[in-house]
Amino acid sequence: MAVIDVAGFVADLKGHAVEHGFHVHDERHFVESYSLRQAWEVDLHPEEGCGVPVDLHLALEVDPRVLLSFEDLVVDLPEGHEPADDFHFPITFTWALPPLPSGPDLLQLHLELAGVAGVDLPLEVSAIDSFPSATDAPERSLTIVARQQVSLARILAGDELLCETLEGCLAVSRHLLEAAPRWLDKGD
Repeated sequence: MAVIDVAGFVADLKGHAVEHGFHVHDERHFVESYSLRQAWEVDLHPEEGCGVPVDLHLALEVDPRVLLSFEDLVVDLPEGHEPADDFHFPITFTWALPPLPSGPDLLQLHLELAGVAGVDLPLEVSAIDSFPSATDAPERSLTIVARQQVSLARILAGDELLCETLEGCLAVSRHLLEAAPRWLDKGD
């Protein structure tokens, strides 16, 4: 029997995201047959964001070596002792926007989002400029990524709720929802 129920954690995380104002669209679970690595993916956006092209993609990567090492540690612990907080799974939050005819200045957007997300949710902001045809103006597609770690010891104790992370993600999502109409305007 596994020490940690990863599927249960993901289900709780989805429910907790709903409590924080998100709407969950889809969930996927992948298992690599050779290494037994797993990936849980959840697509969500703020409740008020249905129909707006701002989506948030959450991805939890499960390395079986980390999970098995943690389980070995927990099984060998004396009664009443807590495991060390040395085992983590990476969790990634990725916002993606479609090509934006009036895309933002990246540095300005990064500074704005840093103020919105705070120091506990560092963000990477990147863009790809594409030209639909040689005579068209470039369209900018944005991607924003936040990387965090999920503590296996806190999952075991039932304390890993990611409240601050989810609140930061919601604030970033709402900021992008507010700005997206400006960026999608073709200026015709």
